[in-house]
Amino acid sequence: MATKTVTLEIDAYERLKAAKRTGESFSAVVRRAIFPADPPTGRALLEYIDGRHAHVSESYLSSVEAAAGEDGPPDDPWT
Repeated sequence: MATKTVTLEIDAYERLKAAKRTGESFSAVVRRAIFPADPPTGRALLEYIDGRHAHVSESYLSSVEAAAGEDGPPDDPWT
């Protein structure tokens, strides 16, 4: 089998090494890696939810929006 030598920066090597399972080669780690073609977007999420026929009620969305509006920074960020 032909091989190719690649140069990695230390942080990339550490991530690859951390993903490596016992007895697994670096090639196997790369083969099972998933490289998304496009970054996820809000539109893609909505299409995914719609495609699964998931239902979120308007009242639930309103309560989430209200809660988000009331959510502020803590009085003391160190506790």
